[in-house]
Amino acid sequence: MNALEKGQSTHLGFLILRLTLGMLLLFHGIANLNSNYAFIKELLEGYHIPTFLAYGVFMGEIIAPIFIIIGFKVRLSSLIIAFNFLVAIILAHSSQLFSLNQHGGWAIELQALYLFGALTLVFTGAGEYAISKVFNEKKMYNS
Repeated sequence: MNALEKGQSTHLGFLILRLTLGMLLLFHGIANLNSNYAFIKELLEGYHIPTFLAYGVFMGEIIAPIFIIIGFKVRLSSLIIAFNFLVAIILAHSSQLFSLNQHGGWAIELQALYLFGALTLVFTGAGEYAISKVFNEKKMYNS
């Protein structure tokens, strides 16, 4: 009946979540490309984890967000992001789990927002406004 009907607003909400999570995380990943890669390698080295796994950060912060933005393999990409941030919280931010920042917010609120936003998409999927829906419809009509 109107633009805010349940089905339409739910899929619009998924689109807004995908675009927000994807774009913000993509900027975060690009910044890591330029400056944080050495820190990530050192962090992994300190935990005796092979440093080549640092490339997984780029998968979770550049490639997966692009897939989420366009709506392709959203559940898998979101799972990669959630895993990425769970590992980041454990390895780099575990000392801040029960801390507040200088403004009174949770010290790891940004990491938690990425983690739980990605988990939301793992369980909901992309919604109707996604490139994967276009491919699925073409397959249905071509069969």
